[in-house]
Parts: sequence; C-alpha cells; structure tokens
Amino acid sequence: MSEEDVRTLDLLRTLDRLPGPDHLEFPKGFDHERAASRAARLGERLSEVFDGPCSVDRTQDASCYFTVDVPPRLTEAQEWIGVRLSNYGDLAVVTAPELAVEDRRRVEAELSGAGYVLVPERLLRRPYDGVTWLNDEVPGPNYGLGRATWWTRFFDYL
Repeated sequence: MSEEDVRTLDLLRTLDRLPGPDHLEFPKGFDHERAASRAARLGERLSEVFDGPCSVDRTQDASCYFTVDVPPRLTEAQEWIGVRLSNYGDLAVVTAPELAVEDRRRVEAELSGAGYVLVPERLLRRPYDGVTWLNDEVPGPNYGLGRATWWTRFFDYL
C-alpha cells in the first residue's frame, strides 16, 4: 500500500471518530448551507469545463449530501461521471464505468480547486473496520459480501 493510501485511510478513520448526533449521516456542526453552496458551485464549474449542463442532486438519509453528474455526451468515454460529496471532511469520490485521462484531469482539478479531498474508490471498497455500529454484526446495511465498507460509511445511504 502506498504512503498516500495509508494517509487516506488514516483520514477516514479520524473522520469516523468525529462526534455526531445519534446517527451517522453527518458529524456535529455540519453546515448544510455551506455544503449546498459548494456543491452548486462545483456543478457550475464542471458545467463550464465540460461545456454543458451537469446535474446536482441532493441526497437524504445518507452519509453524502450531493451527487454531481456529468452526462455521457459531454465526456470523452461517452460514459456518466458521478461525483459524490461526503458529509465528512470535504471528501469526494469520482465514479465512472470508464474515465478518460482528460476527463479525470478536469474533474480532479475542479475538486482540488474547490478544496475537496479526493478518495480513490478502491480504498472505499475495503471492509469497514471503524468504530461505529456499522462494524457490528447486527442487522442493518450490508453491502458486497455482507459487510459494510468505507463507501457505506462516507458515501452511501444508511
């Protein structure tokens, strides 16, 4: 595992320990208005750099608050690009069946410029081994092989 991967997993574990309400959707002090404003601005910026409208969708009952989608007709690979924005630590993840190098560069540049921390999807697919009830073997959200993942914790419905 690279040093960058180790740092990213350490960040996820640190954010996992943040105090919060009686649920895992967002930490104490989460600023919904700020998050909405930043997501809208990211949607505008991606619309500019991809030269066409990108949608911004609000998510409820989840550990992420918005998804910004770039439609296939605007991408080199002619595939959807999804950007999920977590309720924790300005984390972002990019999802796409195929992602052309130039498309990746444009999305990553906008995320970085907006102050988001890009988390590689492969790290989020690792089994969750954090401190919340998601790590308990009790009925609840089960993903993949029957266990929650770091994706569940920071980017999915809970």
